Amino acid sequence: MAKYLLLKHYRGAPAPVNDVSMDQWTPAEVEAHVRYMEDFAARLEETGEYVDSQALSPQGTFVRYDGQGRPPVTDGPFAETKDLIAGWMVIDVDTYDRALELAGELSAAPGAGGRPIHEWLEVRPFLDPHPTTTE
Repeated sequence: MAKYLLLKHYRGAPAPVNDVSMDQWTPAEVEAHVRYMEDFAARLEETGEYVDSQALSPQGTFVRYDGQGRPPVTDGPFAETKDLIAGWMVIDVDTYDRALELAGELSAAPGAGGRPIHEWLEVRPFLDPHPTTTE
């Protein structure tokens, strides 16, 4: 089994078919979208392919080490991931093709008007751990 990160984007990919910003959806449309995501995750839990998922707030801050006791805090650099990444899901599947299949299905979550969003998802494999050598 291999782990993959499915990244849901606010923007940064080609526009989805149903390109209406979530802040313009009705409460019922938001609820249907969230329910779809929860049902999708529950189904993957049953097959053992679900690891974790989270929706992300658009708020965020960049921090880096800049000497002892002086972490600079900034709203950049650009492109800011807080404006790009809406959420993520980690799956653990047997093949890359299965990861693509699940990402395609997740892309069908309903949006405005109850129609599938057809949003783009980024599929990123986790790096395999480097083998350790013993002498």
